[in-house]
Amino acid sequence: MQISPILLEVFKNRFSSIAEEMGVTLTQTAFSPNIKERQDLSCAVFDEHGDMIAQAAHIPVHLGSMPLSVKSAMETVGKTEGFAPGDMVMLNDPFKGGTHLPDITIVAPVFAKGMDTPAFYVANRAHHADVGGMASGSMPLSSSLFQEGLIIPPVKIIKQGTTDAGLMRLVLNNVRTPSEREGDFSAQFMANVTGVRRMTECIEKYGLETCQAYAGALMDYSERITRLGIAAVPDGTYTFRDFLDGDGMGTTDIAIHLSMTINGDTAQLDFSDSDDQVQGSVNGVRAITLSAVLYVFRSLAERDIPANAGCMRPIEVVTRPGSIVDARFPAAVAGGNVETSQRLVDVILGALAQAMPDAMPAASQGTMNNLTIGGEWRGAPFAYYETLAGGMGGSRDADGESAVHSHMTNTLNTPVEALEYAYPFRVHTYAVRRGTGGDGFHAGGDGMIRDIELLTDCEITVLSERRKRGPFGIAGGESGQPGRNVLTHNGVEEILPGKFHRTAQQGDHIRLETPGGGGFGKPNGTE
Repeated sequence: MQISPILLEVFKNRFSSIAEEMGVTLTQTAFSPNIKERQDLSCAVFDEHGDMIAQAAHIPVHLGSMPLSVKSAMETVGKTEGFAPGDMVMLNDPFKGGTHLPDITIVAPVFAKGMDTPAFYVANRAHHADVGGMASGSMPLSSSLFQEGLIIPPVKIIKQGTTDAGLMRLVLNNVRTPSEREGDFSAQFMANVTGVRRMTECIEKYGLETCQAYAGALMDYSERITRLGIAAVPDGTYTFRDFLDGDGMGTTDIAIHLSMTINGDTAQLDFSDSDDQVQGSVNGVRAITLSAVLYVFRSLAERDIPANAGCMRPIEVVTRPGSIVDARFPAAVAGGNVETSQRLVDVILGALAQAMPDAMPAASQGTMNNLTIGGEWRGAPFAYYETLAGGMGGSRDADGESAVHSHMTNTLNTPVEALEYAYPFRVHTYAVRRGTGGDGFHAGGDGMIRDIELLTDCEITVLSERRKRGPFGIAGGESGQPGRNVLTHNGVEEILPGKFHRTAQQGDHIRLETPGGGGFGKPNGTE
């Protein structure tokens, strides 16, 4: 079939708009502030092989790894039970395509009229504020996956339009906030119903052959543009190493090492020399590493292209099983998804900066500042989860933005009103942390401050990074300031480490001060 450039643009926007509409459905119908307000969710469309065709502008760490979840559902459920219209598969196992246990993925097949095998798939992933485990919020200081919550392999949760009530009861019986979880699951199901409906309408309008042809052509197009972006990088081998502060279990300065080889329009990224996996929860599964690579190299493209499977065709990613970036089961991984993914981006950008020093930004805050608080309020359990924004790195063209989410997270900040309405909190400070961006010809952005007074006894878990060393500057720019975690009890402040779990009393304050971004270029000098 001859591909029309005009129709290619039509299908690019058609597929992307379907993913976007799925996201709107999920956001508008979710129960939890984490999904409804922060929009900690992602939606995408996949071809019959499970390769991603298009995604909404959601969360990179979700979207880059979601194809492995879809393929795991196809391999585990599709080949044993088969798919029928109205089916949906649920999973969260990080070693079967997931990221960490709170991120639950729902996959649905799309059938064309008269076909008995799926023509496409749609999927969404949402972060549930609690999925069981040893600590409220399911982001604990863990040493094993089994401590982090309920592990769900690929399993049919909906069969031909009917929810498996027994399986749903099993899941809800293992979480602290079952009513909220049930509401969020319903929102995920309806998001997929929306996606299936729109994909079916697309097939009916254009025909299956045309839809599949243009899905393939979009991946080919993304591959071509990605190759052009790689070809603009000078050939050579570039190495870079950066460190995680620690795993919260005693291991510190955990190295992520990259040797990147650019050869024409192809790239090889070898992370084999990274440190071994650790006892604590900062281990990343291979899906996380692939997500970070996709995000960075998609960002190199100077044209507006869909982030799909074609972007990864010119790129080889080498990891060593059993390492911090390719952990083996049953490693603890709750923090790998959120913290190690950010450091992976820093390392990749650091290597690229050696090849193209004027084109790469300084390091952004390099952490998601994960805060979970749980307890009982008004006679019922509650579980709150949020990631907090920080400073972006300065670049050749501009200062870094302040108090924004960057790189592998793309969520919103939870409004004060939503927090105080939904939880026993009083927010005393929600402000930009002035003067924390690294100085430079273009300064790094400032971090932010969130100070919460607890109105009931709680347990608190924080998983954060960049508390020991600030985000690095580029081209002579200075590092941003590290973050700080502070617990105030009876007016006495206690500085806490980057990763901790504590009980706190009514009236205590938890205060997170997030890192500023690194600066670009010498201060008071030239680029």
